[in-house]
Amino acid sequence: MPAYRYEAAEPSGQLARGIVDADSPRHARNLLRERGLTPLEVDPVQAAAGATGLRVMAGRLGAAELALATRQLASLLSARLPIERALSAVVEQADRQSVRDRFAAVRSEVVGGQTLAQALAKFPRDFPEVYRALVAAGEQSGDLALVMNRLADYVESRTALVQRIMLAFTYPAIVTVVATLVIVALLAYVVPQVVGVFAQTRQQLPMLTVALIATSDFVREWGLALLLLAVGAFIAFRLALRSPTFRLSWDRSMLNAPIAGRLIRGLNTARFGSTLGILVSSGVPLIRALDAGARTLSNEALRANVHDAISRVREGAPLSRALKAGGQFPPMMIHMIASGEATGELPQMLERTAAALSQETERRALTLTSLLEPLLILAMGAVVLLIVLAVLLPIIEINQLVR
Repeated sequence: MPAYRYEAAEPSGQLARGIVDADSPRHARNLLRERGLTPLEVDPVQAAAGATGLRVMAGRLGAAELALATRQLASLLSARLPIERALSAVVEQADRQSVRDRFAAVRSEVVGGQTLAQALAKFPRDFPEVYRALVAAGEQSGDLALVMNRLADYVESRTALVQRIMLAFTYPAIVTVVATLVIVALLAYVVPQVVGVFAQTRQQLPMLTVALIATSDFVREWGLALLLLAVGAFIAFRLALRSPTFRLSWDRSMLNAPIAGRLIRGLNTARFGSTLGILVSSGVPLIRALDAGARTLSNEALRANVHDAISRVREGAPLSRALKAGGQFPPMMIHMIASGEATGELPQMLERTAAALSQETERRALTLTSLLEPLLILAMGAVVLLIVLAVLLPIIEINQLVR
């Protein structure tokens, strides 16, 4: 049964907005009138997307919105509410219109006879495969509320880790951008006006001042060209990343980078371990869990390692040995997986490994940013000091000549 978004007038004159399930717009208006509302606007929530029958809508769920909606849905299901009513409550509590539309569309599919996992599969861009796999496992086990609670924990922890790392690098990034803009402004506008006075004296300028004048002239003449060249190089690099061979080579080199490599490896392996642990503990077969976990990896070298491990596991190899063969996953994770396989506690070991890797990655990021902040300030101070010295040295020499 389709869903319709309505705006109607209450008997008191206030406006009411919401979602109503109906067979047609006319049916939706009749339902609103039965509730004592005067319909002003009734629009379908969903729009057909061609012959495939899939439905798409503008806007995409953000990570924070998905985490909040999942937690709300888990709480409502734990309170023994039917899935239709739980989805209706999520729709009513959502702040953004696109979120309300998305879950209203899911509710319509469920009311129409689809399972929740099948309804979520209509929107693969918003609900990742691991999300849908966990929902399907919960429906098959008959305890969807428990699985949704674990899924909410997973989505929240994954979102929180990424946000903490991004916030840690926000201040250094802002300092770098501001420092670059200040230095470029000094070289392009301030320095030429100040140094131009020295040309009238016809004195021999210090080497530092000559170098500053040459740098200023270069920035003024070629600065725009360099900016366009940098933008073009960035676009070319992004296009080159679409090539699987180049992307694999680049991602492999990034894993071997001295500082960034550890952060990339830690963030990806923590996400993979958490995903694999929650899938296996929810009863998802290991091969399917590995395939879903591979889709959460942003690094192609690690993803290739997992795909190779899937082939080895199909042939009967233990998971620890299969992952170790690729040589991309950290030894601690391999040892913890081997221990879990030996003791029969693989899901628990995977979750412990993910927690440890998350803490280590966050600690490394915070340590790095705590070192970057003073270094960036010192570097900016050094550059400004050189500019000031280059301007002051000729003035000091002129004063000495006058005396």
